[in-house]
Amino acid sequence: MTTIWRRKVTIENLHHITKKTMCEHLGIKFTQIGDNYIEGTMPVDHRTRQTMNILHGGASLAFAETLGSLAGNLCVDDPAYCVGLEINANHVASVSSGWVTGKATPLHLGKKTHVWSIHIHSEDNRLLCVSRHTLMVMR
Repeated sequence: MTTIWRRKVTIENLHHITKKTMCEHLGIKFTQIGDNYIEGTMPVDHRTRQTMNILHGGASLAFAETLGSLAGNLCVDDPAYCVGLEINANHVASVSSGWVTGKATPLHLGKKTHVWSIHIHSEDNRLLCVSRHTLMVMR
């Protein structure tokens, strides 16, 4: 498969550009860059749980938007960049500890918009959240 990435990227680059951002605050780490996906992890701890001691839906959305937005921005040439237009999520299961893994894959990579699918799973591979993130390509 040919890669979708238009910008050269490594896991180390992603960690560098997300220093002092919400990623660092939430403990988001990037783990894999495939030919057509980006994968990362986020802890389920005091930073990401809600008062019922389960993963906060807002933390899941922040995680999904991080993966989708970074992926989208890697699919355009400078000086173009992507910004979020819309994000939605279905929270289908809960988790109260450990780590979650998210994987962003493209559904549509157009000249003006991108649509990304982000699935978030628990450590035992249970599907927790399905998100769709729409980006606008700015030129």
